[in-house]
Amino acid sequence: QVQLVESGGGLVQAGDSLRLSCAASGRTFGTYAMGWFRQAPGKEREFVAAIRWSGDTTSYADSVKGRFTISREKVKNTVYLQMNSLKPEDTAVYYCAAGPRWGSEYDYWGQGTQVTVSS
Repeated sequence: QVQLVESGGGLVQAGDSLRLSCAASGRTFGTYAMGWFRQAPGKEREFVAAIRWSGDTTSYADSVKGRFTISREKVKNTVYLQMNSLKPEDTAVYYCAAGPRWGSEYDYWGQGTQVTVSS
């Protein structure tokens, strides 16, 4: 079983930055895709960003392009989400996810980390 543990969330002011981390354990990742999703109160879970574990291929939701950057550190089996210029609308629980390959459904999910952006 793959386990994903998010960290780095917190309460910040609009315009601030946060870096979320997602540590993976249980098995190694080769061709896996890693993604970040978020869910605000009363809304559906939405895609934020994804990265191919092996390679530099990335994908972003239009709402975060130019502000968020996804990256991974293989030696730590960790994926990051650097969030800059945060807005109150970014407030949500952020979830890390992993899928077997790029373009597939995500099989594993973390417990989520709360990000709250105040005005």
